[in-house]
Amino acid sequence: MEKETGKATKCPYCKSLQVIKRGLRKTEQRGLIQRYSCKDCMRRFIVNDGFKRMRFNPQQVTLCIDAYYRGMSFFKLQGHLEMFYSKSCHQYTILRWIRKFCTRIGRFVDKLKVGTSKRIQVDEMQFKTKGKESWFIDVIDPQTRFVLASGYFRHRGLKEIRGILQECNRKDKEILAVTTDGYMAYRKVVGKTFRAYQKNVHHTIIQALKGEGFVHKIERLHNSIRERTKIMRGFKALHSAKAIMKGWEIFYNFIRVHQAIKKCPYELALPELVLGKNRWLSLIEMSSA
Repeated sequence: MEKETGKATKCPYCKSLQVIKRGLRKTEQRGLIQRYSCKDCMRRFIVNDGFKRMRFNPQQVTLCIDAYYRGMSFFKLQGHLEMFYSKSCHQYTILRWIRKFCTRIGRFVDKLKVGTSKRIQVDEMQFKTKGKESWFIDVIDPQTRFVLASGYFRHRGLKEIRGILQECNRKDKEILAVTTDGYMAYRKVVGKTFRAYQKNVHHTIIQALKGEGFVHKIERLHNSIRERTKIMRGFKALHSAKAIMKGWEIFYNFIRVHQAIKKCPYELALPELVLGKNRWLSLIEMSSA
């Protein structure tokens, strides 16, 4: 029985653990890949690391995803690949990578149990999708700076806000305090949403127009998002916007070192989660297992 990254290699066809190494598969872009054979069903396979049947190697793919969230455009990324690698790709291919892997990682990290300070901040940002008004709604734990839930929507009504708060509740059912701005929908939704899980959730409303200040931690997060999105001139499609903004949540929580806490937010909220130096690659492999 062979080991793969500390875990027993399992046959994807019959789920048997009676697996042995059986040669190598040579690929043009990804080099030599270990091939396995199952003693029970006698079928041969390679371990799915998230990049199966892809023409580009994992380093190129994750480099492009990371560079995009650090500020490079699709056009510049295409030129970067042409200069430093023997094979380049179309700009739309990079967008497909972002959509594919950010959606996959998002499904994985949304299932993780998160440790929080039991106090959250909720706010929204306005964007444009095909020239029409759209909204990014998010929830952050001000102590760990971890984004507990987020979503990109055409509207910011009761349904959308309730869905985000319910997603937050699935990750932590012991929320004690919620801070929002003065938007009327929060007054209607916060109490009803959390009352189904526990009592005595304190709702603090800060109205900036009345000189009461801002929800500082989440506003700092929004400033970071604006630094990246202000040059994009809006989104072209809603499904792309959802994947790109989910990727930003992943980048903020797991990839980017936060200046205030001197580490990534997941290191405080998910201390048991161990990622490698290439954290994008680690998350893709975990979400594909």
